[in-house]
Amino acid sequence: MVKKLKDQSTEQRILEAAKTVFIHKGMAGARMQDIADEAGINKAMLHYYFRSKEKLFEVIFREAVGRFLPKLNAIIAMDSSLFEKIHVFCREYISVLTENPYIPLFVVNEANKQSHAFLSSMMGSQKPNLPALINQIEEEVKKGIIHPISPAQLLLNMMSMCIFPFLGRPIWNFLSGMDELQFNFLMQQRKEEVATFIISSIKKQKE
Repeated sequence: MVKKLKDQSTEQRILEAAKTVFIHKGMAGARMQDIADEAGINKAMLHYYFRSKEKLFEVIFREAVGRFLPKLNAIIAMDSSLFEKIHVFCREYISVLTENPYIPLFVVNEANKQSHAFLSSMMGSQKPNLPALINQIEEEVKKGIIHPISPAQLLLNMMSMCIFPFLGRPIWNFLSGMDELQFNFLMQQRKEEVATFIISSIKKQKE
């Protein structure tokens, strides 16, 4: 029992160390020795738990995308109006990024370097069912609930308005003089601000 707990503790330490190294150096720049040093173990022990850098990277990347993709699919599958889905999307997305601020930069950087085949294998069955959401947007345009808008533009607006503050946080905090506590409070407010802004821009007013 003690050995099992020790193994779990060591493995978790390795994963946290790998996350730190991959965020700072990326997949290409990271070395197994870097990860071993960060975890405070020798390289032989690291190889005992994870045979290669690639396998370790896959675990970290899957964990990162797995923080949000299941929630995104659950939102898409909701039997709710588009407006309600926008509210839930902004609330959940910003909550996940506030709790895991490393995700945006790490995922964006590595996604740009990896192949479509790699991304498909990482997402697997969790790949978002965007066609279903696109169909709902198109239907609500036809019903006159929202103004005509490209579904792609609407989805990009939703994603970018939630993600960009976390990508640009160091610059924003420097320019604004905010500390981490103030920034996180701003993000709590942003959950509703973004949703309200987007809905106001697409909602068709009754004549």
